[in-house]
Amino acid sequence: MTTTTEHTFTYTDLPRLMGRMTGDEKHGPAATSTLDALWVLYDRVLRVTPARADDPGRDRFLLSKGHGPMAYYAVLAAKGFLPVDWLEGFGGYDSPLGHHPDRVLVPGAEIGSGSLGHGLPLAVGTALGLRARGLTDPRVWVLVGDAELDEGSNHEAIAFAGPAGLERLHTLVIDNASASYARPGGIAARFEAAGWSALTVDGRDHEALYEAFTAPHPGRPHVVVARVESKSA
Repeated sequence: MTTTTEHTFTYTDLPRLMGRMTGDEKHGPAATSTLDALWVLYDRVLRVTPARADDPGRDRFLLSKGHGPMAYYAVLAAKGFLPVDWLEGFGGYDSPLGHHPDRVLVPGAEIGSGSLGHGLPLAVGTALGLRARGLTDPRVWVLVGDAELDEGSNHEAIAFAGPAGLERLHTLVIDNASASYARPGGIAARFEAAGWSALTVDGRDHEALYEAFTAPHPGRPHVVVARVESKSA
């Protein structure tokens, strides 16, 4: 639950917040598929607040699946990172809330998204940078889609992160069965083969998501595959 000077927001408020975004959104399923996982992360897991948005010791969240950002914007608004009134201008010419988040315009956004496949490599680089600076407490989270894993850049990042022992790196894969290419053994098996800790859960079950997000994984990066209803995008 989040309390601001004007409102108290809970998970049940998110559909109403998303409903305020009435622009030309062409990736509705991409937004709704991430809603539950995003809420659990921001409400119960991530150690970042509007007051700590520039704190070097904060957790980092990178939205790689950025082409359906309505759920992300709704959660950021609920958590006080951006004004709720901004939602009504979503996708407008003068609005900071574009169809892809822009890190210089959206408070709390760590990266600007664009072509799919960039987020996980950026997360690997972020984790390496934090380790090089001696910042061993912050955790790095990146949210990707299952179809996004068709991009080869992700597999280079997966193959590197396991042997590198990037323990502070966490990947959340939203699996809505939209990938073009199947993987032997499933998505989790691909990460496990590269030395990752991996769990697969119901992407609508908040307690299952929380348990998976907080599961210990000493010495290894961690991936949570969140399965949701099959939809495009």
